[in-house]
Amino acid sequence: MKALYDVPAPAKLNLFLHITGRRPDGYHLLQSVFMLIDWCDTLHFERRPHAQISREDLGSALPADDLTLRAARALQAATGCTQGAHLSVFKRIPAQAGMGGGSSDAASTLLALNRLWGLKLDLPDLSRIGLALGADVPFFLCGRNAWAEGIGERITPLENASQLPKARFVVVKPTAGLDTKNIFSSPSLKRNSDSATILGFTATHYDFGRNDLQRVAQTLCPDVTQALQWLASHGLHGRMTGSGSAVFAKIPQAIDFLDAPREWQIKVCENLMIHPLAGWV
Repeated sequence: MKALYDVPAPAKLNLFLHITGRRPDGYHLLQSVFMLIDWCDTLHFERRPHAQISREDLGSALPADDLTLRAARALQAATGCTQGAHLSVFKRIPAQAGMGGGSSDAASTLLALNRLWGLKLDLPDLSRIGLALGADVPFFLCGRNAWAEGIGERITPLENASQLPKARFVVVKPTAGLDTKNIFSSPSLKRNSDSATILGFTATHYDFGRNDLQRVAQTLCPDVTQALQWLASHGLHGRMTGSGSAVFAKIPQAIDFLDAPREWQIKVCENLMIHPLAGWV
């Protein structure tokens, strides 16, 4: 068995995001399509003989509330594993973007350490651990683009090209970030969208629905509006992903984006039909 792994952790885009209600515990009920893209972090894992878990970051500061360390410790706690690991993370996915970078890193951590430590947990077991870390983690574990409901934990994979065709996107992360809690706690947030169906989505794909969080996000963060206006100046219909502040648009062909503000992060991406670690469980 290998003593180390290098694994990718891809970002996601929410093609639409409707808030359909709110649970008594305060969690919001949603419907969304989560789509994997080829903007990835890279995680390196080395097995250590004792239970200690450590991490270093390559090219960025270690986040204070680190999901990869929490994922590793949660996996130890759930299994009684006495092995340890050292993690190195090369961060590329922007933070506070709505692209799921932290959740994706946590999911790749669970998949890699499950294999590195020889634990042989199945996907439902890993998903239960992942859900306690964050509502998006089960999606990244499922290995496919997916229709998501509930608080994001009810996953229906979209497994063929007719459900979600290959396409190219420009993804724009403006300078400012957004705190998810501030958006979901806003009294002006629309929380009563009608229920949608997978059939309705697959009839229009990338033109379907809207992001119910976007209007509140634009109020809290003018950078979101600026980025959407910049996309519109190129003839593109932009939309925010997740709770922002990143926005994206489907592009039909190569476009010159040299007029963008230098401080923005911009990447032309393709959607992934399958997670790079699919089949690891």
